Amino acid sequence: MRIDTRTKLDFSDVLIRPKRSTLNTRKEVNLERSFKFLHSGKIWTGIPIIAANMDTTGTFEMVRALSKHKMITTLHKFYSIEELENFFNDFDNPDYVAYTLGIKDEEFDKLKIILNKNLGNKFNFICLDVPNAYLERYVRKLNELRKICPDHTIIAGNVVTNEMVEELLLQGADIVKIGIGSGSSCLTRRQTGIGYPQLSRFCNVRFIICRL
Repeated sequence: MRIDTRTKLDFSDVLIRPKRSTLNTRKEVNLERSFKFLHSGKIWTGIPIIAANMDTTGTFEMVRALSKHKMITTLHKFYSIEELENFFNDFDNPDYVAYTLGIKDEEFDKLKIILNKNLGNKFNFICLDVPNAYLERYVRKLNELRKICPDHTIIAGNVVTNEMVEELLLQGADIVKIGIGSGSSCLTRRQTGIGYPQLSRFCNVRFIICRL
């Protein structure tokens, strides 16, 4: 075991220092950005804020609210196929919604059913989500997902180190989800002892969006 004694910073350790600005009001701030993704090749324009796929956050209601402001919502994975069909019957804005699954075989089977129902064109993003993506099985499933969905923009995670970000990019990820155990309601640190202070080293955003 190697003990890292360097100072680490979390959200409670950091404030944003203000500086002089020529803006007259906060309404003048433009947060929109454009990205071309590494593997899907898609060009996306919007505000790069993504609502997490928690069951109380990644909801249909959140999709409808945030898509109006060009922000993405990752749906939680507990919606049934019927519920997803009903939602996508009257929502057609694929740039701002992501389908979520884990690495269980039954979750991949569910995705294949959804794709066979031609719902894949209703979402441009897919989130392959686990609390700790350092498993060899996770990397294999990410590679499998890229083969199944070559044209979708894939969000992968969660990881907290540079080398694992590189690995996920090599295996097909376009966006890497950063952070283990940093959420206020997350139990990962307390239950497993795994995590990393969110604002240390490169981990200064929840998602790293990779572009060419």
